[in-house]
Parts: sequence; structure tokens; C-alpha cells
Amino acid sequence: MKCSKCGVCCRLFRINLTEEEYKSGRYRTEFEEFGLVEDFKEAEMCGANIIMPNDDGSCMYLKEGRCSIHKTRPQSCRNFFCADKRFDNMIKKIDEYKKASIKRVE
Repeated sequence: MKCSKCGVCCRLFRINLTEEEYKSGRYRTEFEEFGLVEDFKEAEMCGANIIMPNDDGSCMYLKEGRCSIHKTRPQSCRNFFCADKRFDNMIKKIDEYKKASIKRVE
């Protein structure tokens, strides 16, 4: 399976930042209005290292169905690939989402 660049993964899954990414301040995060949690382990435990979602739950950097920060996207986005067996559960959810979307259009 080859990536179809459909952006469904960006609609379904929250993006966890690495410690370096989180501390860089390059990305907007869920709890940024409360300030940076200095201890990264604590930030991970409370979800402060997760990219801020749009109101519909999709990644805030998903614009018109495409990643608006593709060249500087987080490592977890770089690691994910639709054909990688490590991500079987996520791939199943993507397939289910696509099938449900097709049925809604019919």
C-alpha cells in the first residue's frame, strides 16, 4: 500500500511531539495557554506535548486536506507510513474511515 496523501491520518490521530519538538516552541500544543511544562515526562503524562487539534479533532496544521508544515512536520508524522505493519491498527481505522466516507457520499 502506498500513501495516497489523503490526510485521513491527520483527521483521526493526535500528534505527540518529541521532547526536542515540544521544547522548541515551533508547534502549537493543546495546553499551551497554561505555559510550557518544563518536565517533559510530566508534559507527556498530561498530554501537554500533543499538537493542538482543530474543533473537528483534526490536526491544526491540516489545511485544505494537506499538511501545511510538511517539510517541518513532527517526527511521529515522519515515522507513520500506511504500509508499515507496525501501524496495522491505525491503518485499519483509516480504511474504516474511508469506507464510511464513501458510503455517506453514495
